[in-house]
Amino acid sequence: MDSAALTRLLQPDGWALLEKLPPYSEEAALRLSDGLRARGVDPDLVSAALTQSRLRARAATKFGDFAAGMLFTQHGLEQATRLGVGAHHARRYRAAGSQLVADLGCGLGGDAMALSALGIPVLAVEADEATAALATVNLRFFPTATVRHADALELDLAAEGVDAVFADPARRTRSGRRVFDPAAYAPPLADVLALREQVPALGVKIAPGVDRAELPADTHAQWVSVDGDVVEAGLWFGPLAPEGPGRSALLLAGEDAHTLTESDAVRGTDAAAPHAPPRAAAVRDVGDYLYEPDGAVIRAGLVARCAEDLDAGLLSEDIAYLTTDTPARTPFATGYRVLDHFVFSLKRLRGYLRERGVGRLTIKKRGTAVEPEKLRRQLSLAGEGEATIVLTRLRGRQSVLVVEPL
Repeated sequence: MDSAALTRLLQPDGWALLEKLPPYSEEAALRLSDGLRARGVDPDLVSAALTQSRLRARAATKFGDFAAGMLFTQHGLEQATRLGVGAHHARRYRAAGSQLVADLGCGLGGDAMALSALGIPVLAVEADEATAALATVNLRFFPTATVRHADALELDLAAEGVDAVFADPARRTRSGRRVFDPAAYAPPLADVLALREQVPALGVKIAPGVDRAELPADTHAQWVSVDGDVVEAGLWFGPLAPEGPGRSALLLAGEDAHTLTESDAVRGTDAAAPHAPPRAAAVRDVGDYLYEPDGAVIRAGLVARCAEDLDAGLLSEDIAYLTTDTPARTPFATGYRVLDHFVFSLKRLRGYLRERGVGRLTIKKRGTAVEPEKLRRQLSLAGEGEATIVLTRLRGRQSVLVVEPL
């Protein structure tokens, strides 16, 4: 959103228009736009208000009911921390006794909101002027939050009285393209990590696809998934990492939160170090049950740890499917009963499914080049039944497992 559109929206008439808009509907947007313009409302203001209405609708998945009173940009929303995840961030600062948190690269203010909700004073710093203005609007109900338009790395942390830092470096270019190299973050990750020389209590949000080999030895790295979708990784230092250096996976689903770390026997050893290669689980023949570890467990290199809890082994080396003969409940993996398995062949698979009247097919895959949608077309199924298949490798051979969810 350009600054002119933002200025108009923040005027009394612009804000009143935005607040009167009905819940956003793609189908009704054009009709609504035409109607407002016919009544003499400025077209640019109409466009800005409808854009915000659309972004608010999308933001509800991250901010819930709070989204209805917030302002967004497309890029800012994409990078914004979900409020539920931000709450877990904030609890680390509260447990550490933080008195003033500098939220560097605060964006739209999501993490500052979560910190403020726990009564923790926040200095939210944003280099982009328009984004800083939006953060000011979004944090207007939190008196302990202050927004400042400034370069985060030029802030004098000691002079401000900051005793903890949360940093969220930008991981997209101006055109919206994702940035995967930590050296290309804005500011670069190395510059952000250098802040712990001034303030040991440092937390940094990074992309979940980061190469674990690049992680510093003194961090606790945590990968977070929400309802099975890996949304971020966080690096925690000093008093913000009471677990000590290592790796963990945090899984959030509704009101539930579950954390997986290395076992006591491994924690504190080189194998549990943030930058260490993940431990390997043994490979086993297909058992009666299949388990698919959550993406955060896989990213954190904790598949072997998950296998220990399930008394399971890998179906194939370097593929994150686990198998066991004993079912178990775990929040860290999705379980399936194995009904059948055989070497992959299009002809055999088609015949197998048609024999059983399967018309609706769920296809899961790992470690194979088969494209699910292309395979679905090739199978040409038309029955009334449904089935789930897993395409993967068994002992190095392309194979099919027919499964049903537990």
